[in-house]
Amino acid sequence: MNVERIDLSEWESMLPKEGVEVFHTPEALAVLDEHADGELHLLGARKGEQPLALVAAFVRRNSLGTAIFSPPPGMGVPRLGPILMPTSPKRRKREKLNREFTDAVVEQLVGDGSRTLFRMECPAGYEDPRPYLWADFEVRNAFTYVLEVDGDTDALLSSFSKSLRREVRDAGELPIEVGIEGTTGARAVYEDTRARYAEQDEPFPLEWPYVRDLVEALGERARVYVARDPDGEFLSGITVLYSNDLAYFWQGGARATYDGVSVNSALHWRIVEDLATDPDLDGVKKYDLMGANTERLCRYKSKFSADLVPYYVVESNGAAMTLAKTAYSLLR
Repeated sequence: MNVERIDLSEWESMLPKEGVEVFHTPEALAVLDEHADGELHLLGARKGEQPLALVAAFVRRNSLGTAIFSPPPGMGVPRLGPILMPTSPKRRKREKLNREFTDAVVEQLVGDGSRTLFRMECPAGYEDPRPYLWADFEVRNAFTYVLEVDGDTDALLSSFSKSLRREVRDAGELPIEVGIEGTTGARAVYEDTRARYAEQDEPFPLEWPYVRDLVEALGERARVYVARDPDGEFLSGITVLYSNDLAYFWQGGARATYDGVSVNSALHWRIVEDLATDPDLDGVKKYDLMGANTERLCRYKSKFSADLVPYYVVESNGAAMTLAKTAYSLLR
Protein backbone atom coordinates (compact mmCIF):
# COMPACT_ATOMS: atom_id res chain seq x y z
CA MET A 1 0.00 0.00 0.00
CA ASN A 2 1.32 3.42 -1.02
CA VAL A 3 0.13 6.41 1.05
CA GLU A 4 0.92 9.89 -0.24
CA ARG A 5 -0.22 13.48 -0.24
CA ILE A 6 -2.72 14.15 -3.04
CA ASP A 7 -4.57 17.17 -4.44
CA LEU A 8 -8.31 17.77 -4.70
CA SER A 9 -8.59 16.47 -8.25
CA GLU A 10 -6.96 13.19 -7.23
CA TRP A 11 -9.17 13.11 -4.14
CA GLU A 12 -12.26 13.46 -6.34
CA SER A 13 -11.15 10.61 -8.59
CA MET A 14 -10.54 8.32 -5.58
CA LEU A 15 -13.68 9.19 -3.62
CA PRO A 16 -16.19 6.29 -3.49
CA LYS A 17 -19.76 6.80 -4.67
CA GLU A 18 -21.33 5.80 -1.36
CA GLY A 19 -20.68 5.96 2.37
CA VAL A 20 -19.04 9.38 2.55
CA GLU A 21 -20.01 12.49 4.48
CA VAL A 22 -21.04 15.63 2.61
CA PHE A 23 -17.88 17.41 3.80
CA HIS A 24 -15.80 14.71 2.14
CA THR A 25 -16.91 16.05 -1.23
CA PRO A 26 -14.28 18.08 -3.11
CA GLU A 27 -16.67 21.05 -3.32
CA ALA A 28 -17.03 21.24 0.48
CA LEU A 29 -13.32 20.64 1.10
CA ALA A 30 -12.40 23.46 -1.30
CA VAL A 31 -14.61 25.88 0.66
CA LEU A 32 -13.14 24.71 3.97
CA ASP A 33 -9.66 25.18 2.54
CA GLU A 34 -10.59 28.76 1.71
CA HIS A 35 -12.17 29.67 5.06
CA ALA A 36 -10.80 27.39 7.80
CA ASP A 37 -7.61 28.04 9.71
CA GLY A 38 -4.75 25.77 8.78
CA GLU A 39 -3.44 24.00 5.71
CA LEU A 40 -5.52 21.27 4.10
CA HIS A 41 -3.67 17.94 3.88
CA LEU A 42 -5.18 15.16 1.79
CA LEU A 43 -3.75 11.67 2.11
CA GLY A 44 -4.65 8.86 -0.27
CA ALA A 45 -3.73 5.19 -0.15
CA ARG A 46 -3.50 3.04 -3.27
CA LYS A 47 -2.36 -0.38 -4.28
CA GLY A 48 -1.34 0.15 -7.88
CA GLU A 49 -4.22 2.18 -9.30
CA GLN A 50 -6.77 0.82 -6.81
CA PRO A 51 -7.92 3.41 -4.19
CA LEU A 52 -7.87 1.97 -0.68
CA ALA A 53 -8.28 4.83 1.81
CA LEU A 54 -8.53 8.60 2.17
CA VAL A 55 -8.30 11.17 4.95
CA ALA A 56 -8.55 14.97 5.00
CA ALA A 57 -7.03 17.00 7.83
CA PHE A 58 -6.28 20.65 8.60
CA VAL A 59 -2.87 21.40 10.07
CA ARG A 60 -2.16 24.49 12.17
CA ARG A 61 1.30 25.42 13.36
CA ASN A 62 2.29 28.08 15.89
CA SER A 63 4.74 28.61 18.74
CA LEU A 64 2.86 26.11 20.91
CA GLY A 65 3.34 23.31 18.40
CA THR A 66 1.14 21.69 15.77
CA ALA A 67 -2.59 21.02 15.82
CA ILE A 68 -4.19 18.57 13.39
CA PHE A 69 -7.96 18.56 13.03
CA SER A 70 -10.34 16.45 10.98
CA PRO A 71 -12.70 18.29 10.76
CA PRO A 72 -11.48 21.82 11.55
CA PRO A 73 -13.24 23.21 14.65
CA GLY A 74 -15.65 26.12 14.49
CA MET A 75 -16.80 25.42 10.91
CA GLY A 76 -20.01 23.51 11.58
CA VAL A 77 -18.62 20.24 10.23
CA PRO A 78 -20.12 17.34 12.17
CA ARG A 79 -17.72 14.60 11.03
CA LEU A 80 -14.84 14.06 8.61
CA GLY A 81 -12.06 11.56 9.33
CA PRO A 82 -10.98 8.47 7.37
CA ILE A 83 -12.66 6.67 4.49
CA LEU A 84 -11.73 3.01 3.95
CA MET A 85 -12.34 1.20 0.67
CA PRO A 86 -11.41 -2.45 1.32
CA THR A 87 -11.22 -4.70 -1.72
CA SER A 88 -11.98 -7.87 0.24
CA PRO A 89 -14.91 -8.77 2.51
CA LYS A 90 -12.59 -10.83 4.74
CA ARG A 91 -12.24 -9.50 8.28
CA ARG A 92 -8.50 -10.08 8.42
CA LYS A 93 -7.83 -8.05 5.27
CA ARG A 94 -10.19 -5.24 6.27
CA GLU A 95 -8.49 -4.94 9.64
CA LYS A 96 -5.06 -5.01 8.01
CA LEU A 97 -6.02 -2.12 5.72
CA ASN A 98 -7.38 -0.11 8.65
CA ARG A 99 -4.29 -0.77 10.76
CA GLU A 100 -1.78 0.05 8.03
CA PHE A 101 -3.59 3.21 6.95
CA THR A 102 -3.86 4.39 10.57
CA ASP A 103 -0.13 3.84 11.03
CA ALA A 104 0.55 5.89 7.89
CA VAL A 105 -1.75 8.72 8.99
CA VAL A 106 -0.09 8.91 12.40
CA GLU A 107 3.41 8.76 10.90
CA GLN A 108 2.82 11.36 8.19
CA LEU A 109 0.62 13.81 10.13
CA VAL A 110 1.45 13.41 13.81
CA GLY A 111 5.08 12.25 13.80
CA ASP A 112 6.52 11.78 17.28
CA GLY A 113 3.56 13.71 18.72
CA SER A 114 5.50 15.41 21.50
CA ARG A 115 4.09 18.85 20.64
CA THR A 116 1.23 17.81 18.40
CA LEU A 117 -2.48 17.90 19.09
CA PHE A 118 -4.53 15.46 17.02
CA ARG A 119 -8.33 15.39 16.97
CA MET A 120 -10.56 13.51 14.55
CA GLU A 121 -14.33 13.05 14.44
CA CYS A 122 -14.84 9.98 12.30
CA PRO A 123 -17.67 9.34 9.86
CA ALA A 124 -20.49 7.17 11.17
CA GLY A 125 -19.50 4.44 8.71
CA TYR A 126 -16.04 4.10 10.27
CA GLU A 127 -16.62 1.20 12.64
CA ASP A 128 -13.22 0.22 14.00
CA PRO A 129 -11.10 2.87 15.79
CA ARG A 130 -8.96 0.30 17.64
CA PRO A 131 -5.77 1.10 15.68
CA TYR A 132 -5.90 4.60 17.15
CA LEU A 133 -6.27 3.15 20.66
CA TRP A 134 -3.26 0.93 19.99
CA ALA A 135 -1.36 4.03 18.85
CA ASP A 136 -2.05 5.56 22.31
CA PHE A 137 -4.83 7.95 21.33
CA GLU A 138 -7.98 8.43 23.35
CA VAL A 139 -11.16 7.17 21.66
CA ARG A 140 -14.69 7.93 22.80
CA ASN A 141 -18.21 7.61 21.46
CA ALA A 142 -20.42 10.41 20.22
CA PHE A 143 -23.91 10.07 18.75
CA THR A 144 -26.30 11.35 16.12
CA TYR A 145 -29.93 10.66 15.23
CA VAL A 146 -30.53 9.18 11.76
CA LEU A 147 -34.07 8.80 10.46
CA GLU A 148 -34.66 6.10 7.81
CA VAL A 149 -36.99 7.43 5.12
CA ASP A 150 -38.82 5.29 2.56
CA GLY A 151 -41.82 5.97 0.35
CA ASP A 152 -44.43 5.25 3.03
CA THR A 153 -44.79 8.63 4.73
CA ASP A 154 -47.96 7.56 6.57
CA ALA A 155 -46.09 4.76 8.33
CA LEU A 156 -43.21 7.11 9.06
CA LEU A 157 -45.51 9.72 10.57
CA SER A 158 -47.19 7.06 12.72
CA SER A 159 -43.77 6.19 14.19
CA PHE A 160 -43.34 9.74 15.53
CA SER A 161 -44.37 10.64 19.05
CA LYS A 162 -48.00 11.63 19.60
CA SER A 163 -47.13 15.28 20.21
CA LEU A 164 -44.97 15.49 17.07
CA ARG A 165 -47.70 13.88 14.94
CA ARG A 166 -50.12 16.47 16.22
CA GLU A 167 -47.69 19.31 15.44
CA VAL A 168 -47.16 18.05 11.89
CA ARG A 169 -50.90 17.71 11.24
CA ASP A 170 -51.74 21.07 12.84
CA ALA A 171 -48.99 22.75 10.82
CA GLY A 172 -50.54 21.35 7.65
CA GLU A 173 -53.66 23.40 8.39
CA LEU A 174 -51.78 26.67 8.79
CA PRO A 175 -51.77 29.38 6.09
CA ILE A 176 -47.98 29.27 5.85
CA GLU A 177 -45.84 28.29 2.90
CA VAL A 178 -42.73 26.11 3.12
CA GLY A 179 -40.60 26.52 0.02
CA ILE A 180 -37.06 25.99 -1.24
CA GLU A 181 -35.05 29.19 -1.63
CA GLY A 182 -31.55 30.14 -2.70
CA THR A 183 -28.90 32.43 -1.25
CA THR A 184 -31.44 34.93 0.10
CA GLY A 185 -33.11 32.18 2.08
CA ALA A 186 -29.75 30.88 3.29
CA ARG A 187 -28.90 34.36 4.58
CA ALA A 188 -32.24 34.57 6.42
CA VAL A 189 -31.64 31.16 8.04
CA TYR A 190 -28.09 32.18 8.97
CA GLU A 191 -29.18 35.44 10.60
CA ASP A 192 -32.03 33.72 12.44
CA THR A 193 -29.64 31.08 13.79
CA ARG A 194 -27.09 33.67 14.85
CA ALA A 195 -29.79 35.65 16.66
CA ARG A 196 -30.97 32.53 18.47
CA TYR A 197 -27.43 31.81 19.69
CA ALA A 198 -27.11 35.40 20.90
CA GLU A 199 -30.37 35.09 22.85
CA GLN A 200 -28.92 32.05 24.61
CA ASP A 201 -25.60 33.83 25.20
CA GLU A 202 -23.83 31.16 23.18
CA PRO A 203 -20.98 31.81 20.70
CA PHE A 204 -21.77 31.36 17.02
CA PRO A 205 -18.48 30.94 15.13
CA LEU A 206 -19.74 30.69 11.55
CA GLU A 207 -19.28 33.68 9.24
CA TRP A 208 -21.76 34.46 6.48
CA PRO A 209 -19.20 34.39 3.61
CA TYR A 210 -18.31 30.82 4.56
CA VAL A 211 -21.95 29.73 4.76
CA ARG A 212 -22.74 31.44 1.46
CA ASP A 213 -19.76 29.93 -0.33
CA LEU A 214 -20.55 26.45 0.98
CA VAL A 215 -24.21 26.53 -0.08
CA GLU A 216 -23.29 27.88 -3.51
CA ALA A 217 -20.42 25.43 -4.03
CA LEU A 218 -22.55 22.42 -3.12
CA GLY A 219 -25.24 23.44 -5.60
CA GLU A 220 -27.82 20.64 -5.75
CA ARG A 221 -26.23 19.11 -2.65
CA ALA A 222 -27.71 21.97 -0.59
CA ARG A 223 -31.32 23.07 -0.13
CA VAL A 224 -32.68 25.90 1.98
CA TYR A 225 -36.20 25.26 3.28
CA VAL A 226 -37.96 28.46 4.41
CA ALA A 227 -41.34 28.91 6.09
CA ARG A 228 -43.11 32.24 5.47
CA ASP A 229 -46.42 33.63 6.72
CA PRO A 230 -49.23 34.77 4.38
CA ASP A 231 -47.55 38.19 4.07
CA GLY A 232 -44.26 36.61 3.00
CA GLU A 233 -42.50 37.31 6.30
CA PHE A 234 -39.77 34.88 7.35
CA LEU A 235 -40.81 32.55 10.17
CA SER A 236 -38.05 29.94 10.25
CA GLY A 237 -35.85 27.89 7.98
CA ILE A 238 -33.46 24.96 7.72
CA THR A 239 -30.41 24.54 5.50
CA VAL A 240 -30.01 20.90 4.48
CA LEU A 241 -26.83 19.45 2.99
CA TYR A 242 -26.71 16.17 1.07
CA SER A 243 -24.19 13.44 0.46
CA ASN A 244 -25.08 10.67 -1.98
CA ASP A 245 -27.08 8.79 0.65
CA LEU A 246 -27.60 11.10 3.64
CA ALA A 247 -29.37 14.43 4.25
CA TYR A 248 -27.99 16.61 7.05
CA PHE A 249 -29.96 19.09 9.16
CA TRP A 250 -27.09 21.55 9.04
CA GLN A 251 -28.29 24.97 10.12
CA GLY A 252 -31.43 26.73 11.30
CA GLY A 253 -34.53 25.39 12.96
CA ALA A 254 -34.58 28.15 15.58
CA ARG A 255 -37.73 27.77 17.67
CA ALA A 256 -40.71 29.48 16.01
CA THR A 257 -44.48 29.16 16.19
CA TYR A 258 -47.45 30.42 14.19
CA ASP A 259 -50.84 30.52 15.92
CA GLY A 260 -49.29 28.41 18.66
CA VAL A 261 -48.12 25.65 16.28
CA SER A 262 -44.48 24.67 15.77
CA VAL A 263 -43.20 25.91 12.41
CA ASN A 264 -40.10 23.73 12.64
CA SER A 265 -42.15 20.55 12.69
CA ALA A 266 -43.63 21.66 9.36
CA LEU A 267 -40.14 22.28 8.00
CA HIS A 268 -38.81 18.89 9.07
CA TRP A 269 -41.85 17.15 7.66
CA ARG A 270 -41.44 18.86 4.27
CA ILE A 271 -37.78 17.76 4.22
CA VAL A 272 -38.80 14.18 5.02
CA GLU A 273 -41.57 14.19 2.40
CA ASP A 274 -39.08 15.35 -0.24
CA LEU A 275 -36.66 12.58 0.72
CA ALA A 276 -39.47 10.08 0.30
CA THR A 277 -40.89 11.35 -2.99
CA ASP A 278 -38.55 13.73 -4.87
CA PRO A 279 -36.80 11.91 -7.75
CA ASP A 280 -33.96 14.45 -7.59
CA LEU A 281 -33.12 12.98 -4.19
CA ASP A 282 -33.21 9.39 -5.33
CA GLY A 283 -30.82 7.35 -3.19
CA VAL A 284 -30.87 9.78 -0.26
CA LYS A 285 -33.07 7.90 2.20
CA LYS A 286 -31.64 8.91 5.56
CA TYR A 287 -32.03 12.18 7.47
CA ASP A 288 -29.32 13.05 10.01
CA LEU A 289 -31.04 15.20 12.63
CA MET A 290 -27.83 15.97 14.55
CA GLY A 291 -27.97 17.18 18.15
CA ALA A 292 -27.90 13.78 19.86
CA ASN A 293 -24.97 14.81 22.09
CA THR A 294 -26.89 17.72 23.66
CA GLU A 295 -29.49 16.71 26.24
CA ARG A 296 -31.68 19.77 25.67
CA LEU A 297 -31.96 19.06 21.94
CA CYS A 298 -32.64 15.35 22.44
CA ARG A 299 -35.99 16.07 24.07
CA TYR A 300 -37.33 17.24 20.71
CA LYS A 301 -35.35 15.13 18.27
CA SER A 302 -36.08 11.85 20.03
CA LYS A 303 -39.74 12.43 19.05
CA PHE A 304 -38.85 11.40 15.48
CA SER A 305 -38.08 7.84 16.60
CA ALA A 306 -34.85 7.98 14.63
CA ASP A 307 -32.01 5.51 15.16
CA LEU A 308 -29.34 6.53 17.63
CA VAL A 309 -26.15 6.09 15.58
CA PRO A 310 -22.70 6.13 17.23
CA TYR A 311 -19.51 7.49 15.77
CA TYR A 312 -16.00 7.87 17.17
CA VAL A 313 -13.91 10.81 18.32
CA VAL A 314 -10.14 10.29 18.38
CA GLU A 315 -7.91 12.64 20.40
CA SER A 316 -4.37 12.99 21.59
CA ASN A 317 -4.05 11.52 25.06
CA GLY A 318 -2.99 12.88 28.42
CA ALA A 319 -1.94 16.25 29.81
CA ALA A 320 -0.78 17.59 26.45
CA MET A 321 -4.30 17.26 25.10
CA THR A 322 -5.77 19.14 28.07
CA LEU A 323 -3.32 22.00 27.54
CA ALA A 324 -3.95 22.06 23.80
CA LYS A 325 -7.71 22.19 24.25
CA THR A 326 -7.28 25.36 26.27
CA ALA A 327 -4.79 26.89 23.85
CA TYR A 328 -6.92 26.23 20.76
CA SER A 329 -10.35 26.66 22.41
CA LEU A 330 -11.14 23.23 20.98
CA LEU A 331 -14.46 22.82 22.72
CA ARG A 332 -15.83 25.75 20.71
